[in-house]
Amino acid sequence: MEQTTVTSKPKIKYKTFTYHTYLKWTSDRSGTLYSKGKKDFRVASPPEFKGEEGVWTPEDLFVASVDICTMTTFMAFAQHKNLPIVSYKTHAEGLLEFIDGKYQFTKIYLWPTVLVQTNDAIEQAKQTIADAHKSCLISNSIKADVIIQPNIKSVGINGKVSQLLRNPNV
Repeated sequence: MEQTTVTSKPKIKYKTFTYHTYLKWTSDRSGTLYSKGKKDFRVASPPEFKGEEGVWTPEDLFVASVDICTMTTFMAFAQHKNLPIVSYKTHAEGLLEFIDGKYQFTKIYLWPTVLVQTNDAIEQAKQTIADAHKSCLISNSIKADVIIQPNIKSVGINGKVSQLLRNPNV
């Protein structure tokens, strides 16, 4: 009789992380947001909800969280691949709609412009931004659709921007 031995692979244990923020009401619809070891800053309702002009709002921070996470994930992947990144700038926009009796973000658009050192790095940067988009933990934690439309450029041999790649399907 033949004996079969089954060995199981050890389970990979992933770390868990906890983040803390604190908020203190100051007046009207505003307060101070803080966290240990970081600078405090004022937050308020946006003007469209009877808040203040010129103050960071939860809506701003929500959209910014997706934008920041995508950038930092992209940069981590790019560094791992030794991509010759010259610069990364982006613009983000969140669409807040009234659906089923409540406001919610339905779409967040990201328009990063990535400048790479060489033409050869354009395709790799294109794939890296697509991978970062899929791996962004903030995007993966929300129900709004996140649409990324990158511009990837190269400074080329002579130091001038020599190529532009637009990929709205990423």
